[in-house]
Amino acid sequence: MAVMEYIDAIRLAMKEEMERDENVFVLGEDVGVKGGVFTTTKGLQEQFGDMRVMDTPLSESAIAGVAIGAAMYGMKPIAEMQYSDFMLPATNQIISEAAKIRYRSNNDWSCPIVIRAPIGGGIFGGLYHSQCPESIFFGTPGLKIVAPYSAYDAKGLLKAAVRDPDPVLFFENKKCYKLIKEDVPEDDYIVPLGKANVLREGADITVIGYSQPLHFVMQAAEELEREEGITAHVLDLRTLQPLDREAIIASARLTGKVLIVHEDNKTGGVGAEVAAIISEECLFDLDAPIQRLCGPDVPAMPISPTLEKFYMLSKDKAKEAMRTLAEY
Repeated sequence: MAVMEYIDAIRLAMKEEMERDENVFVLGEDVGVKGGVFTTTKGLQEQFGDMRVMDTPLSESAIAGVAIGAAMYGMKPIAEMQYSDFMLPATNQIISEAAKIRYRSNNDWSCPIVIRAPIGGGIFGGLYHSQCPESIFFGTPGLKIVAPYSAYDAKGLLKAAVRDPDPVLFFENKKCYKLIKEDVPEDDYIVPLGKANVLREGADITVIGYSQPLHFVMQAAEELEREEGITAHVLDLRTLQPLDREAIIASARLTGKVLIVHEDNKTGGVGAEVAAIISEECLFDLDAPIQRLCGPDVPAMPISPTLEKFYMLSKDKAKEAMRTLAEY
């Protein structure tokens, strides 16, 4: 194994899949010569050429449309949206076409595309470079949605997504790119889609989340156990669609006190569906109302550094929410 940053794990996953299968190719804005705005595709065009790592015009609808057409003819495109904020011009192609091709063709056709997009704030990007749009696509039958937290999972889940016969949205939190480092195998492995992962065992409270906010949750959990003896059971959803219902239910029943954490807006977010699953299946196992710690319901991320800090989740916010739940 090698200690690897999250961004390097993603790049390695694409490299390995392109070496394994000549039908895999990458397309998107600045993915070729520049190597991606965050360098996620750096070096891939030099290795595989400009026919398999293709710079496109600044048109998300075209990127998605070309990827869908190529997938229906047997290719396996990895389409990069430079920022998830700009996916909205492609929602018709993603929701009305890619997600429904298998159904509308009576299972004669499939659409094996992966659409990668960075989500989240914390880079002073303001309202058009900081959004978390996963709730827009969440609940659309036919789509799989992935949002890895760890570098190990980022590689394994991306490889699984490329091999999946149906469309997968792969959301990468841009703060994770350089923040998250860990041992990542340099050989071939996959992490199955639809399976959550227990990051930490605990008996007092359960915290369920995904992506970068789990970094704060894990920090807070360590401090709470060391300082106050509160132990947190932390579940990383990893795949948002399909959700791992069994893992959610088991984790909720384990402690009876549940906090759901994500950076996306609170209202209508993924956490609302997680809460609904728990309320339907575990109502009489709960010892406290289900709590959520999420991004505030405001139109967009502020560009002011001070206001962005106020908006963003943090270790201290997670710690306070976890302590309050434990004391209920």
